Amino acid sequence: MTSIIKTNSLTKIYGKKSSAFTALDNINLDIKQGESIAVVGKSGSGKSTLMHLLALLDSPSSGSVIINNVDSHKLSIKKMDLLRNQNFGFVFQQFFLSPHESVLDNVVLPLKIAGISRSERKKRGLEVLEAVDLADKSKDKAVNLSGGQKQRACIARALINNPTIIFADEPTGNLDSITGQMIENLLFQLNKDKNITLLIVTHDDDLANRCQRQIYIKDGSLIKEQ
Repeated sequence: MTSIIKTNSLTKIYGKKSSAFTALDNINLDIKQGESIAVVGKSGSGKSTLMHLLALLDSPSSGSVIINNVDSHKLSIKKMDLLRNQNFGFVFQQFFLSPHESVLDNVVLPLKIAGISRSERKKRGLEVLEAVDLADKSKDKAVNLSGGQKQRACIARALINNPTIIFADEPTGNLDSITGQMIENLLFQLNKDKNITLLIVTHDDDLANRCQRQIYIKDGSLIKEQ
């Protein structure tokens, strides 16, 4: 399988001198296209920091993140934004939907940022809403959706640019067990059907065990990989 993300001695330190805190220490990873990977650890272990660095939402203190054989450190801010917009999808525990905008408008936001025409945005938006069984809610305001529907809308938004990788940070954390299971099934089906790399940050062992590989983080260090 082709490597999609590699890290070399990835380190993140917050603060300076006596107040310095090492959130991540010397992390080396090789993530392949089409893998499903769980990043597992307790709250404060550094797992979300790792995801933010891999997704180019934050910069490391030292070390590097290589995306498709390109060192992200050498990219301009404009090129990095473009890479994120065209290749990455995001699903978070918090839904980050604009409550009084329609479901369709929320879903097509990445296309609007990318300068895609209104007609094309609508066409592709309805296609991804259909894929997550939410097409009938396209005109509803996001505030009127249930928790599970909001997360499906977030997954549709993550799919809108045909991403090569989806980053999911505690994607079922705010959902009841039945709805959470449905969201998990949807994510893994996308991983299987579309060969989308799935990177899930979680402290849920059952969710982690559904992934092909588990990366365990403790106190900022990679302590086990299986």
